[in-house]
Amino acid sequence: MASAELRIINRRIKSVRSTKKITRAMELIASSRIVKAQNRMKSSESYFGLLSEIVQDLINNGAVPQIEAKEGKEKVLLIVLTSDRGLAGAYNTNVLKIADTRRIEIEQSGKDVEVVTVGKKATGYFTYRKIDVSSGYEGMSDTPEFDNALDVMTPITEKFYAGDISSIEIAYTSYKSALTQDAVIKKILPLDPQEVENKSSVTFEPSGEEVLDSILPKYANASFFNALLNGSTSEHAARMRAMKAATDNAEELIKLLAMKSNQARQAEITTEISEIVGGSEALSDAS
Repeated sequence: MASAELRIINRRIKSVRSTKKITRAMELIASSRIVKAQNRMKSSESYFGLLSEIVQDLINNGAVPQIEAKEGKEKVLLIVLTSDRGLAGAYNTNVLKIADTRRIEIEQSGKDVEVVTVGKKATGYFTYRKIDVSSGYEGMSDTPEFDNALDVMTPITEKFYAGDISSIEIAYTSYKSALTQDAVIKKILPLDPQEVENKSSVTFEPSGEEVLDSILPKYANASFFNALLNGSTSEHAARMRAMKAATDNAEELIKLLAMKSNQARQAEITTEISEIVGGSEALSDAS
């Protein structure tokens, strides 16, 4: 009995050690990707920040985008950004939770909602719940490129200018640090005027509206690309933490199983000694 138990425990130890090697490798891969993702995110922020300032300055000075007016219920287009893969802790769960809450809020306010998903996890989530997804994109969450942002935002911006949607929002994960990432909702368009003490005295030619109309699609693309980069960096950070936790748990389980293996081996030895002693005593009695 002890021998059979020992074999089972040793097989489990071998299996857990194999799993630990995999989780450790995935942890190291995610760790190396974080650095690259952080650098890409930081390099894009200066461009996005400058573009945001220009657009906000135009709007603060009264420029209004030339959007085609249409009658009917307002429609909010909600972009939901997740990963294509799992094994990233609560990364996807947190985004999907806040996105679904926002979707319900919009519907309860009397507006229509159009959902666009980026990432297999988001598409699968809404499809499973029989919630209509107008467009679903994959293959851009891990290492996003600016062309990915253009693919998603170009048709969306066209809908905005055509008056088919009244606003564009995105649910994504904002990267703060390797330990902190927050699932947030951000409105991309339209931007609202901000109260400022001293408005800019810059004169735009041919006009503020025309400059705004030419730059607003670029702002929307940059805004979404910034969200993609934040999401990618957050995904790698979340996966690194999840794989580290899995590796640590595997190590603890190996220690526990090794202890049980030793106990089973000791029990097996004790049984064998008892059998030898018992046999010796039986022979002594017989002689």
